[in-house]
Amino acid sequence: MKARSLALFLLGLLLFASPFALFFPEPLGPWGLPPFYLYLFLAWAGFVLLLFLNARRP
Repeated sequence: MKARSLALFLLGLLLFASPFALFFPEPLGPWGLPPFYLYLFLAWAGFVLLLFLNARRP
């Protein structure tokens, strides 16, 4: 479980590092929302799901 927790920590650092903001130069994406906000919301939701699944496993 420690290895999975460490891997999730490193994944979180990678997902939410500030240089990823440079990958979304378009002002509007689908549904008129900025792609950076969509990325943050979807990455956050997926990360929370992975944390939940990791906490449930023995």
